[in-house]
Amino acid sequence: MRILFFILCFCLALPMDAQQDTLRLQFNEYLGYVKKYHPIAKQAQLTISIGQANLMKARGGFDPKIEVDYDRKEFKETEYWDRLNATFKIPTYFGIELKGNFEQNEGQFINPAEFLPEDGLYSAGVSMSLGQGFWINERMATLRKAKFFREQAKADQDLLVNEVLYEASLAYFDWLQAYNDAEIFRDFLQNAKVRFQGVKTSALSGQVAAIDTVEAKIAMQNRALNLEQAKVKLMKKSLELSNFLWINDVPVELQPNVIPDTEVADEIDLTLEIMGKPLDSFTLENHPKLKSLNFKIDGLTVDKRLKANKLLPKIDVEYNFLTETPDQIRSFETQQYKGGLSFRFPLFLRKERGDLKLAKFKLQDAQFERDNAEVQIQNKVLAIYQELDSYVVQNELIDNIVTDYNTLLAAEERKFSFGESSLFLINSRESKLIDAELKQNEVQNKFFKTKANLFKSLAVNPQNL
Repeated sequence: MRILFFILCFCLALPMDAQQDTLRLQFNEYLGYVKKYHPIAKQAQLTISIGQANLMKARGGFDPKIEVDYDRKEFKETEYWDRLNATFKIPTYFGIELKGNFEQNEGQFINPAEFLPEDGLYSAGVSMSLGQGFWINERMATLRKAKFFREQAKADQDLLVNEVLYEASLAYFDWLQAYNDAEIFRDFLQNAKVRFQGVKTSALSGQVAAIDTVEAKIAMQNRALNLEQAKVKLMKKSLELSNFLWINDVPVELQPNVIPDTEVADEIDLTLEIMGKPLDSFTLENHPKLKSLNFKIDGLTVDKRLKANKLLPKIDVEYNFLTETPDQIRSFETQQYKGGLSFRFPLFLRKERGDLKLAKFKLQDAQFERDNAEVQIQNKVLAIYQELDSYVVQNELIDNIVTDYNTLLAAEERKFSFGESSLFLINSRESKLIDAELKQNEVQNKFFKTKANLFKSLAVNPQNL
């Protein structure tokens, strides 16, 4: 019942054809439904959310931290030890870590090195890396890559939306062609019925031979057969179109009384936002595919710098002021401190050098992919513009051919009314006209699909839907 309800709502939302009991599904309204409700279009929105979540996760590497360690041992009324170590750390973007600490140790069996004042000991200091991790570290690299990934996700979203709208456009154009083909056979079937009745009446009155009624009947049955085949094709194309129709997460099946807009040629460019884009205005810099690859390269460049940084020795230094009275600033004296230095350096660096080579190869692979995509996009767009120019000429030619065949058929029918022609010649002229009109629909369909290919090649994400 719920699906039927949404189907009814969907149908009522469409504009009513004034002359027929049909509902006309406009091309821009159809794509608007697809962009708003189709699962793939909604899935594209998730890429932005994933990018934002990754960025938040990377920024978490710089969150301040509180660490508390407490350890106590008491056995047979003897306090062995009672240790408390509380630390507050503030990581910074440039690899410097600020730290505040409080220590308090008590007990009969603590290490002499752990002896502290009775009220505990406070310290405040800083730690940093002077070699590996000085210019770039894991936290810095993760944050930078997350920012690039977020921008890459925006470009990928445009590509996903563009892809689903492109596939939906092709389905609409095939549906339109199937509808136009069915209308052609429906009109000519009506003509064949009228002609059959006229020939039958003339045969009964003796004006024509009775065998002519057989030929007229065969022509009528052929038109009926063609119409049934066209209806089956139209049904299939309608179901293919229904794959793109969703409302509130519910798939919608296209109803038989819903028809396409036969005047869609006037709104394709505007709906797909390819109107007024001559060849000399085409630029590659803002293409979503190339933007996505460029952000990928930026992320891999950061990864390569991080791997190169790991060739340096690890030199970590730490310095902390010590005091018993942290509320008095003058109590922090340089003579009372706790500091340290650690040094680590592998002798052969085989792991680090191998990681760096892999990072360089990944970066080169992405750059080759970007360069190849740039050439492919440019050549494809150039070819499509030339193809569109050709289809403009082809449409003009096929329109003239259809007009001429109409003229021939009308002349043959007039001659037949004067008894100077035959039913065979009329059927022959009519068959040629049917073939020409079907060819006209086919050329128009290819023209529309070429515009859709331009839309895909430019990777447009329409904002007016």
